[in-house]
Amino acid sequence: MAQLGWKSLVAGWPWFEGSGRYPISAYSEFMPPPRLGLAPYGEANPFLFREDDPAGWHVTEYEEAFELRPGLSRIAELVMESMVHLANGRAAHGISRAKLLHNPYWPEPLAKRKGQLSHERFVLLLSLSLARTLDDKGRVRWTLFGSSEQGPARAFWKSFFEAPGVELPEERALRVLRGLLAAAFALPETQLTDLRGAGLRILPLRAPAAFPYWDEEPLPRWTRRLLFDEGEPLQGLRYLLTFRPFSELSPPLQSAYLKGELHLLPFPGSLAFWGAPPYQTLQRELPFALQIPLLHLVGRHEAPNGLRVPQSGWLHEVTAAHARADANHGPLRDGFTRTHRWARVQRHQDELALGTREDKMTHVLFSALPDELGLYGKPMARNAQVWSTDFHSILDGPAARSTELAAAIAAVKQGGLFGYRFQYPAMQLGHHAVYWQRPLVAYLDPHTQRASLLPENLLGYLTAYDTRELRLSDPVELWPRVLQREPHLAAVQLRTEGKGRSPRQESLNARKLLDAPQLLGKSPLPRSFARSLLSAPKHESLDQWLDALQGRSGAPETGRRLASELRAMITSRPDPLASPLTYGKTARRSFEVAYWKTIADLAEGRFLTKNNADCVLDSPTQKHLRHHHRDLNPLGSYLLDHYCSLVRAAGMTGRALVGDLPFKWKTDFDYAWMGGWLHNQQGETTERNLILAIPGRDRSQAVIMADHYDTAFMEDRYEPAQGGDRARLAAAGADDNHSATAALMLGAPIFLALSREGLLGCDVWLIHLTGEEFPADCLGSRQLCQSLVEGDLRLRLSDGAVHDLSKTRARGIYILDMIAHNNERDRDIFQMAPGTGPGSMWLAYQAHVATEVWNEGTRKWNRRSSRRRLGRARRSKVSKNIPPIAQHLALHGEVRPTYDPRSTLFNTDGQIFSDAGVPVVLFMENYDINRVGYHDSHDTMANIDLDFGAALAAIAIESVARAAIERPPERPAWWTRTERARPRRT
Repeated sequence: MAQLGWKSLVAGWPWFEGSGRYPISAYSEFMPPPRLGLAPYGEANPFLFREDDPAGWHVTEYEEAFELRPGLSRIAELVMESMVHLANGRAAHGISRAKLLHNPYWPEPLAKRKGQLSHERFVLLLSLSLARTLDDKGRVRWTLFGSSEQGPARAFWKSFFEAPGVELPEERALRVLRGLLAAAFALPETQLTDLRGAGLRILPLRAPAAFPYWDEEPLPRWTRRLLFDEGEPLQGLRYLLTFRPFSELSPPLQSAYLKGELHLLPFPGSLAFWGAPPYQTLQRELPFALQIPLLHLVGRHEAPNGLRVPQSGWLHEVTAAHARADANHGPLRDGFTRTHRWARVQRHQDELALGTREDKMTHVLFSALPDELGLYGKPMARNAQVWSTDFHSILDGPAARSTELAAAIAAVKQGGLFGYRFQYPAMQLGHHAVYWQRPLVAYLDPHTQRASLLPENLLGYLTAYDTRELRLSDPVELWPRVLQREPHLAAVQLRTEGKGRSPRQESLNARKLLDAPQLLGKSPLPRSFARSLLSAPKHESLDQWLDALQGRSGAPETGRRLASELRAMITSRPDPLASPLTYGKTARRSFEVAYWKTIADLAEGRFLTKNNADCVLDSPTQKHLRHHHRDLNPLGSYLLDHYCSLVRAAGMTGRALVGDLPFKWKTDFDYAWMGGWLHNQQGETTERNLILAIPGRDRSQAVIMADHYDTAFMEDRYEPAQGGDRARLAAAGADDNHSATAALMLGAPIFLALSREGLLGCDVWLIHLTGEEFPADCLGSRQLCQSLVEGDLRLRLSDGAVHDLSKTRARGIYILDMIAHNNERDRDIFQMAPGTGPGSMWLAYQAHVATEVWNEGTRKWNRRSSRRRLGRARRSKVSKNIPPIAQHLALHGEVRPTYDPRSTLFNTDGQIFSDAGVPVVLFMENYDINRVGYHDSHDTMANIDLDFGAALAAIAIESVARAAIERPPERPAWWTRTERARPRRT
């Protein structure tokens, strides 16, 4: 029996096994779709679906309150303003002449009556195409794609169903229509009890021959008594609900409307987005092109509050033959403000409002020249569609290969006017791209003369298209379920106090507590773990935070009930402490000394050029270089030799494996000015991840501890505003990221000892990832993640032999990135930032337990004679001077899920694993985006806090050991069935 709804979309997992089936580009070159529901590697989202509701797609209260409703309000305002201008013949309507010429929804007889439609109330029943997309801050955002590709009517009528063939209750449906008429036309409800008697009729759309799937059928059964027969007289007809083009209405209907005797719902001009002939032509080559006319009307919006709106418009490439832009096309938007994951902005801020530089659009799309890219730019053509003035596709970026990119560059260089839109791919489940066809229902408020949304939500439906063979006429249909869980609705109302905090932080704190039991599979929630989920002042206890909810809610009684419900979910007693596994080796002065010396050796020793692009071949860089070869290669060999020595010393030769995972650096554009890239393309070098695989009892699973061993280019040596001269020079990288590399190096003998004693429940892999920093942009994590998903992971040993690791499944991965700088503004805090899904939260819980055990241990260790009367550690400006012994620090670890604005998982390799569904947690200091010592010449030992870094390194090592010994939670029932049906490799 065929599966229906979302179950048909998850069928067939794993979808991407096999070499080359899950390529991952640099996100700076191609931002991929967010993978929702069931991720490629198998991590399942327990909140998106319900087993007994195959037609449902859950939308959280937070999405609706913080993104969708504000976004719809903004779009309603912009469209309403345009429609009023259009009806009055004012050019400010912003719809180009090319879109209106020969448009059946805005024909000449209607256009000629500009300024004469005094009876018009401008009802909008606007079918939008929405989807969640991924941005460069790791946020999965509801995004406007434009007008619905399913035509103007289907989203409206599908709103009166809740599953295939299952209609909403009739009275509820009629209440929507009554509410619309009452609000838009200021009618008393007593006149609307009998809608037919009130003069409402419905005239179905005739689907155009080119778009037969626009058909409205089946209409709800209750519409039958309201259907208008075109042969019947107009007597008693006051309101006609129809999505037909105005030009296809009968002459009597047209005449009645133009005389003000008939109201058309929606306003005819609001349907013009589907009638633009040029975009119907473009639809033959770009299947979603009919989304574009409406998208053009709405300017770019990237602020977290509201719907994301990608930029679209026309660019003008000036040449002698194309000196002037054709005024028939528009809007002309010839510049673009780049954003990137390294920007020094908070995730809750509107980056575009901070006044960053605007670049020429053709440079943004196509240029790979170093001076036009800056430190953090890449060509963005893969996330764009471009077309000509005769409406033929020049580039479909998301599907483009290098030859098509080159052809597009050549075409644009010829000069002229070109249409474009940035196209960030819609959310996907398996092979299906999913869009929400949601109607925007609004009217011109007669009192305020502004757009007003109808309070009664019409929600439309979702369409899932198979990306392997795209057919807009044959989607899998789903229905949105906007959740109405009382405690979550209460959380939405919470206010945040405190300067510099996200305005939604308290709401998201409550959400974390409400979500955690289901993610973790623990109820009630351990008390200390509940506190670690709160992003709140360190001194504020869990009880104090709960007590304050009543005052932080817009409705105090609602806040009180929320606090009561949260208390019931949390244990009332302190959590019992586990026994330490590794602190006997790490809570020592010898560990601290070794940690300092290891970082110093890596940061200030012989390895200088440690960026994958080294050595850059431009003159500003070349004149500063002390040598002209890339040290990343010998650094990798140094690390492998270190592990080989440890394995021999542990007597585990042949059991623990040391080697690398070599690969080619693949890009969409040529970067011949990067010496590292050029040598890789010429076959002189390979990029490589490094691995030490330590055996556990269960060889089918592994817990991974990873860092990145490359370093960033220094901003203050590059940026003229900071005194730089455009030189791309690699930082010493003491904190970013040798502080993490040292933790892996010192953790290795501890894990080898646990393995030798038979204590590891599964394998532990220590992996040094290459190329996290720009311009490689998570190069090593992308390669490793691709290999995990595709099931093609092969380790090259020192003798050249290849060992197949593909039968071992990653239980999870701990990423360490920048762990040895104690934030001076908010001290002794670090973050454990999990990816999405239960597996990531389980890893975070193991890290939390490790932190609690460490903190309890510091009380005992600090009573020892060697530390009893000591204070806090001090930094050392000179690497050879090891900071004096000090008290062990107790650290406050905050669990920051991906939707927490303070999570910095997005700015690390961890984002790649999370997006693919590999359980992951990031260990990072309490990241301060404005500090000296990040991506600059001050990332030296002078900015290392030994007490903080050694403590966090010890906690990370303990966490890995715990995750390799404890058993992870069971998966959802529907996922388990999918896993059982999975074809096995032989």
